[in-house]
Amino acid sequence: MKYRTIGTTPATRREVSVLALGAMLFGSRTDEETSFAVLDRYVEAGGTFIDTSDNYAFWVDGSQGGQSEELLGRWRRSRGIGDEIVIATKLGARPLAPGTSHVDNSEGLSAKVIRESAERSRDRLGVAKLDLLYAHIEDQRVPLRETVEGFAELVDEGTVGLLGVSNHAMWRVERARALAAAAGLPGYEVLQYAHSHLRPRLDVPEGLFPDGSLGHAGPDLLSYLRAEPGLTLVAYSPLLKGAYTHPDRLPADFDHPGTPARLKVLHEVARESGATVNQVVLAWQIGAELPVVPLVGASTVAQLEESLAAVDLELTAEQRARLDAAH
Repeated sequence: MKYRTIGTTPATRREVSVLALGAMLFGSRTDEETSFAVLDRYVEAGGTFIDTSDNYAFWVDGSQGGQSEELLGRWRRSRGIGDEIVIATKLGARPLAPGTSHVDNSEGLSAKVIRESAERSRDRLGVAKLDLLYAHIEDQRVPLRETVEGFAELVDEGTVGLLGVSNHAMWRVERARALAAAAGLPGYEVLQYAHSHLRPRLDVPEGLFPDGSLGHAGPDLLSYLRAEPGLTLVAYSPLLKGAYTHPDRLPADFDHPGTPARLKVLHEVARESGATVNQVVLAWQIGAELPVVPLVGASTVAQLEESLAAVDLELTAEQRARLDAAH
């Protein structure tokens, strides 16, 4: 395994494995025995960065979520896991009632919700401190200053370490970070967005984003990373939920002229490297000039093994140039 540092402040920054493990469906669609087996293998391989959320996975059974955090809490206790494993969670998108969703009835990012939801997450995970806490989705009903101050209070109290943000417009991320900096408060240091080698159309409206997707790492986010070297991108859905090996799963917003060209180069590099296409995608992210930590899901140990092997896949400079340039 290889490692990188996330965060810049000595008191809160953490060294994490370059491959993060997503626990979204653990405890719901992925049963406990399988979830524990995947988690155990990940840690055995040197993995130290696990991702969840307080609303995972409400859509599986029409609940409000929490199953993933609860399973991770049981796993931590049964294995004697301490603070050597960094567990990141998120708040803001938990449905307020069973049968509703994050789109029409989310908990939001008020100071009250931030405090109460973080406490519930600590209880479910069985930790005194959340290593990394994200603002999961935008909440335009609440002033940004209130959200910034709400997160900062928890950091000051020692119940939260690093702060992150996901699925926000970049102007709102920058405004929130500027408010925090002006007030001498901790701000977002980890950005979690969908990112893969294939690029989607960003103008396709979604439930939360009527003007086009804000959940993908577009050029504005990537240029922001170049300008702010202290930030880290955690790339969710790097393998597009299996679409690289099952093309029928490719979402409609990837259906554009640039996709075949990038797929062609991916397959060429995979053949040259003796690797799978999935491994090439992950290696391309892990070794990128920009600080990117791919976040992979796995419903079997075999799927995890494929991803773990990508850590040691070294792409040549020429291969990287071809992968970057394809369009």
